[in-house]
Amino acid sequence: MTAPWQPLLQWWFGTCESAQAVAADKGRLWFGKHDSQDREALTRFGDWVEQALAGGLTDWAQRPDGWLALVLLLDQLPRMIHRDSPKSFSGDLRAQSLVAQGIAADFDRQLPPIQRVFIYLVFEHCENLAVQNEAVSRYIELLAQQPEADRALFADYLDYAEKHQRVIARFGRFPHRNAVLGRESTVEELEFLSEPGSRF
Repeated sequence: MTAPWQPLLQWWFGTCESAQAVAADKGRLWFGKHDSQDREALTRFGDWVEQALAGGLTDWAQRPDGWLALVLLLDQLPRMIHRDSPKSFSGDLRAQSLVAQGIAADFDRQLPPIQRVFIYLVFEHCENLAVQNEAVSRYIELLAQQPEADRALFADYLDYAEKHQRVIARFGRFPHRNAVLGRESTVEELEFLSEPGSRF
């Protein structure tokens, strides 16, 4: 019997086997900003996202693949479906709690490395330095476990985590979220936002 979350995992990760192939196939979906992809996320998985944001689908978290799918519904898909609105971050706290619980149960280590990237990305999204430090630590460990052929890919994920960490260490928050969340930016933050690569 096919698990209910399988269509989501197949959409997000595809059917390629190697980490390199998965990233090449799905990188545009993961890290691009395309209206067509946002619409597809809403059409296919919008109902699940709203259920997850409302505290539902808890039974999914009983096994590693379902846990991963629920994390995606809380952390990644709201950033697509509710892009440029405060609701895009509304699943973050539940996602962080869910990830912490799953890691305590070693669920992350039962997933392929490329899938673990999106578990630790939840920590990378947090505006808390201790949690950012945890994200960097997890990506360092993940990189160390990869074969030579995949090390450049996972080194990029670590580099990105370290960039997030530095922003939180400097500002205590992500300045690029200020406008969406109705927060007033400081002069220093505005100067930072004018720099290339300052927005994630």
